[in-house]
Amino acid sequence: MEPDPKPHYRKPGRFTRRVFNPLVAALTRSGISVMGSRVLEVTGRVSGLPQRVPVNLLSFEDRYYLVSARGTGQWVRNVRAAGGRLDLLLGRKRQHVVATELPDADKPPVLRAYLRRWKAEVGVFFDGVTADSGDDELLAIGPRHPVFVLEMVS
Repeated sequence: MEPDPKPHYRKPGRFTRRVFNPLVAALTRSGISVMGSRVLEVTGRVSGLPQRVPVNLLSFEDRYYLVSARGTGQWVRNVRAAGGRLDLLLGRKRQHVVATELPDADKPPVLRAYLRRWKAEVGVFFDGVTADSGDDELLAIGPRHPVFVLEMVS
């Protein structure tokens, strides 16, 4: 089986792009975290300019993770191109981070925790798979959802 030449990605709808994401980003920039939200800042792989997007920071088993519910979007491609180096912003606080992408086999417990925490917000992007699904179902959707474990850098 040949790899899919076009990575999986679900574009956000108009409401998300024009209302929800800007609102969450504005609150987060003001120092108000919405259920663990942060603003991810990473150098754009094409423009070379800082790109910012609101993300859900998952705390799970004493580690932090970023999960791309929508698939391989621009922030994922930029993080990969930047060698995993990014910043997480909350108000005036800036945390330097190195993100390492997890292999698909290691994703099920993280995806389960992510779905438990944000099912109402992101469940639609997981094709009926829930936090109560078996590991085999989580393994099957793993390749469509990049997951990064974060190491905070001082």
